[in-house]
Amino acid sequence: MTGILAAMQIEMALLAERLENAERRTVSGIEFLSGAIAGKPVVLSVFGIGKVNAAVCAQTMALLYHPDVMINTGVGGALNRTLHVLDVVVGTYAVQHDVDTSALGDEKGFVSTVNRLRFPLSERVSDDLERALVDTGARAVRGAIASGDQFVSEPDAKAAIAERFGASVCEMEGGAIAHVCLLNEIPCCILRAISDGADDGAALTYAEFAERAAHVSAKAMIRYLEAYA
Repeated sequence: MTGILAAMQIEMALLAERLENAERRTVSGIEFLSGAIAGKPVVLSVFGIGKVNAAVCAQTMALLYHPDVMINTGVGGALNRTLHVLDVVVGTYAVQHDVDTSALGDEKGFVSTVNRLRFPLSERVSDDLERALVDTGARAVRGAIASGDQFVSEPDAKAAIAERFGASVCEMEGGAIAHVCLLNEIPCCILRAISDGADDGAALTYAEFAERAAHVSAKAMIRYLEAYA
């Protein structure tokens, strides 16, 4: 079974439309829809914005459905000028850029409970997702995902995250899901369509392009389920 998680309804709408034999279940205030897409067993969930919501959803999904892989799909902000709106980044690793115990001697972003800065993402499934993106005509790019509980709109903050963590995209959930997947030994992937440049115009650009970007990611997810899952 493939677990597919998204923060917002616009990121899941196309997938939910394709779901067959849907069964609905609500746990901890989060709704889970299980069924099939393209004949492949899936469980879908929209959990809301932020790392806590993401972690609650991922852990609940792991316990209830035991997915073979979890894929977090959605939109994010570019951290470098080589990325453009509607490009899609397939995550190479994830970090939590807002974790800071540097006063205790740790590197910023270091999560001491698991003794790591970078959270691994499945190379095998990421390869298949990249193929699916190419199949749908999207521009696929590999890059690191930086997660934190903030909408990054300041140029200085954007530059600091990119430089410190080597990240290509900033968003608000993927690092938490990768953290949960590591603890549960479940392969994890993150897909982020670029909705904004994470600069001074981020809020305006996001409002204009978020739904289109989410649609690009969702189309690739459907193609992945059709051909590669």
